Amino acid sequence: MGINKDLIAASSTPLLLAILAEKDSYGYAILQRVRKLSGGRIEWTDGMLYPVLHRLERLGHIEARWEVAESGRRRKYYRITSQGRARLAEEREQWKAVNSTLQGIWRALSIPGWANHAASAAPLPQEA
Repeated sequence: MGINKDLIAASSTPLLLAILAEKDSYGYAILQRVRKLSGGRIEWTDGMLYPVLHRLERLGHIEARWEVAESGRRRKYYRITSQGRARLAEEREQWKAVNSTLQGIWRALSIPGWANHAASAAPLPQEA
């Protein structure tokens, strides 16, 4: 099953920040890391990656620098900033909340096939 493009786009910021929190990296290596981490379920393109990198750079969440690789080729490396680390923490909390909420909703609605997945979900808040 392919992952919806809207979900891939929505998850691009936290995933990219998390990869850069691990270590500085450049475009092609980031694309490969996303593919590997997702088990091939998410495959970003240059056209998707670079606008996100540029937006995060404008926002001050990442910084870029040029380096010359051993091959002699220039590469633009990106690194996460302290502001980016704070944003990553916020993004992670938001995604945890979304995941927990959806798991609870599916459990409450008795959606078939979600019993095992919802076991760790937090209960939904009770209405007043």
